Amino acid sequence: MKNPPPSIKQYHYTVKPEDVAAFHGETVHPVCSTYVLAREIEWATRLFVLEMKDDDEEGIGTHISIDHKSPAFVGEEIIFTARIQQQNHHELICVYEATVESRVIATGTTGQKILKKEKLKTILTRSELRS
Repeated sequence: MKNPPPSIKQYHYTVKPEDVAAFHGETVHPVCSTYVLAREIEWATRLFVLEMKDDDEEGIGTHISIDHKSPAFVGEEIIFTARIQQQNHHELICVYEATVESRVIATGTTGQKILKKEKLKTILTRSELRS
C-alpha cells in the first residue's frame, strides 16, 4: 500500500431521472435517492484507495454514514468533496460534504480497507462463511 495522496478529492455527479427515490417502480420523492447518494459518496472516497492500493490489493467498504441536509433535484450537479480524516493501518476513514452550488446536500464519513486480493477472495468466498 502506498502513502496517501493529497488529502482532498472532488468528484462531480449530475442527478439523472433514474436516480430519484423509488421503490418497486413507484417514485416516492422526485429527488436524488439515498442509495444513489451513497453509491456516489463511496466512489468519491474510493478515489483515494485507487491511488493508494498496490496491484495485488483492492479496497472494500467498511462503513458509510449519510446525514441528509437538503435534496438534490434531477439535473443538478452534486459536488462531492472528500478528505482523509485518518488512516489506521490498512483502513482509511474519510469525511465528505456533498453540495449543489452553495447548498449542502449531505455530510458524513466512509471507511474502506485496503487488503491483499487473495485475502479478499478468501473473505468473499461463500464456503468460508460456514460455521
